[in-house]
Amino acid sequence: MTQDLDHPEIREAVTKLCADFPGEYWRGCDRSQAYPTAFVTALTEAGYLAALIPEEYGGLGLPISAGCAILEEIHRSGGNAGACHAQMYTMGTLLRHGSDAQKRRFLPGIADGSLRLQAFGVTEPTSGTDTTALRTTARLDHGTYIVNGQKIWTSRAEHSDLMLLLCRTTPRTESMKKTEGLSALIVDMREVRGKSLTIRPIRTMMNHATTELFFDDMPVPADNLLGEEGKGFRYILSGMNAERILIAAECIGDAKWFIAKASTYASERSVFGRPIGQNQGVQFPIAKAYSQMRAAELMLREAVRLYEAGGNPGEEANLAKMLAADASWAAAEACVQTHGGFGFAEEYDVERKFREARLYQVAPISTNLILSYIAEHVLGMPRSY
Repeated sequence: MTQDLDHPEIREAVTKLCADFPGEYWRGCDRSQAYPTAFVTALTEAGYLAALIPEEYGGLGLPISAGCAILEEIHRSGGNAGACHAQMYTMGTLLRHGSDAQKRRFLPGIADGSLRLQAFGVTEPTSGTDTTALRTTARLDHGTYIVNGQKIWTSRAEHSDLMLLLCRTTPRTESMKKTEGLSALIVDMREVRGKSLTIRPIRTMMNHATTELFFDDMPVPADNLLGEEGKGFRYILSGMNAERILIAAECIGDAKWFIAKASTYASERSVFGRPIGQNQGVQFPIAKAYSQMRAAELMLREAVRLYEAGGNPGEEANLAKMLAADASWAAAEACVQTHGGFGFAEEYDVERKFREARLYQVAPISTNLILSYIAEHVLGMPRSY
């Protein structure tokens, strides 16, 4: 894997930082379902979580391709950026649609690490991916929104100061379109946690720090409304291309880790007097996973090119995410199979990364919904849901 990559200096520096957090560190976090605080702190202090924040607010002012390079290298090094990646794409929503006052209030703190914007409250138990059917409400009362409802699969809420929250400010029956009447609020969770906001952790098959949230007359200042009231769904959608692109980069990093791990083991492991990697039955799945990864990488580059040019890479961003998730899962399968029984041993890190890679077949959007998007919006077929 010697192809030229963009942002080589950033990649080298991130790889060097990740060397201080080897497999043993991640196994410890996984075993105790602990948040990787030391790793997130190191990333923050190095400025990488502020990579996409403009320099005028204390960030590095880099393009999304730099964000991709950072996240890919974390995963290629055997780590997991799930503890902090949301800051890159939720922050983008604030940048595009927040007022000047909101940017001045929040972005410098996010850039220097004194504020964490890691939580993204959208999904609910009853609506799932049908976002327009969400039931969490926000009622304006004398300059304050009063929020009631519930969210689920809101990751990192326990470790975030701020949350971007999507809720209904106009009843669905009173909205002309089902996508109208939803608003985006910036919630300062430090002020309401343990009072009108209850956070319940959900233990999952991978260490992803996800939670369920309950709002009971939770006050949010009207000044924390992002953009116009009732336009929140559009604001959230505008950040999804960035989300798809950044997650695709993580998946490509995972695929590279699995492929390198499997290739090395197959070349070194000798059975019946010869390396197992000499057998085509071992070689071919690894080689195929590599080809899938390279194809996904090329699609990701196209999505990034369009995004940075100011275009709308809806097709390319979705395809990049799906192809990269498929490539990382194929590489994970090949890696486990190559290692045999050792693939299930904790100390090899394969089983941990295997569990982590499986997530992206489902989140932040399932591959089936991406196929539905392609069928309807690219191929012109009837809407399937």
